[in-house]
Amino acid sequence: MTQGESRIPARRAVLGAAGAAVLGGSAVLGGGTAQAVQSAVAADTGATGADRGRGHGGDGRGYRALPFPTVIGHRGASGYRPEHTFGSYQLALDLGAHVIEQDLVPTKDGHLVCRHENDITGTTDVADHPEFASRKTTKSVDGTSITGWFTEDFTLAELKTLRAKERIPATRQKNTLYDGRWDVPTFEEVLQWAEREGRRRGREVWLHVETKHPTYFRALGLGLEERLARLLRRYGRHRANSPVFLQSFEPGSIQRLARLVDSPRVVLLSAANTRPWDFVVSGDPRTVADLVTPQGLRWIASYAQGIGPTIDLILPRDASGRLGAETTLVRDAHARGLILHPYTQRNENAFLPAEYRRGTDPNAYGDAFGALRRYFATGIDGLFSDNADTALLAAADTTARR
Repeated sequence: MTQGESRIPARRAVLGAAGAAVLGGSAVLGGGTAQAVQSAVAADTGATGADRGRGHGGDGRGYRALPFPTVIGHRGASGYRPEHTFGSYQLALDLGAHVIEQDLVPTKDGHLVCRHENDITGTTDVADHPEFASRKTTKSVDGTSITGWFTEDFTLAELKTLRAKERIPATRQKNTLYDGRWDVPTFEEVLQWAEREGRRRGREVWLHVETKHPTYFRALGLGLEERLARLLRRYGRHRANSPVFLQSFEPGSIQRLARLVDSPRVVLLSAANTRPWDFVVSGDPRTVADLVTPQGLRWIASYAQGIGPTIDLILPRDASGRLGAETTLVRDAHARGLILHPYTQRNENAFLPAEYRRGTDPNAYGDAFGALRRYFATGIDGLFSDNADTALLAAADTTARR
């Protein structure tokens, strides 16, 4: 089934968005290449190396000054564009998202690029490149066997010959219109883009940056944290009030980053019965259930400023898929000074709690506003959303009721 009509309604006008820049294909978005981004940055007046070190357009007030609740564009605007592309990032920003997320994995030659996974089989056209057919392989990543193509087997120059595509085309068929339009961005290109947009808009452009599989990559000699810290320092985002969150499902990665930079940090938390992979490798017996206890949260607060739990840790679902009674996690985390950025809100029925689904088509939109009202009522500080326009309107409703 195709998605419903008008997936991005006149919300852009309501939110003061400049979506025409995306739809019209600006110099940055038309090709999405490193050269296009760099040219756009260079063309903007005042983009000197000295300016870059200070960070552009920032008010320096830190994360406590962000709107409440904060809407984080999950991999950009991935409900409307292929994830982790400049098309997705730009649209999320134009729709009004307060923060834009990137996931980082390395190339063979050590560059940090934005992909949700190092397996790029489903998010690029690599399978259509016969010159890379021999690169297909099977690897064990964090204990899971995966067959495909992996960023760590490509140089950046090779990766830049690929084009991005929609990750879940059966669910988001309209997003496939944009397959091949953008390439795989480097994180440095994203930092340049954020500076350019910050200068243009006269305000900070906030980023939410995740280190993916850091223990796995460190074993390959491709440690993520040091590379990330160098880029943050180069672009002036290494301070406690810098417009960036650093996040990881591995607490050890966040602890390492805490020793390298002062940027605000968030520990991501998966299902209660799971263990962070660095815990598995080190033999630490604790599970996520242990980390969300008052004692576990106190430990996290010793090196991080927030947590990013799955929504299920706050509002568990019962056997029928309906939301159950709220846990004490929001109250307990706030008591220890931690902010909460849970994940992930999506509009499609397939991703919604059962009571908010509408009709029988899993790909059709359900009552996303109803679900968001329930989420925001818990007192969370923000959340990740594939559909920033929907989440922003729900956040405005929440603010108006306070």
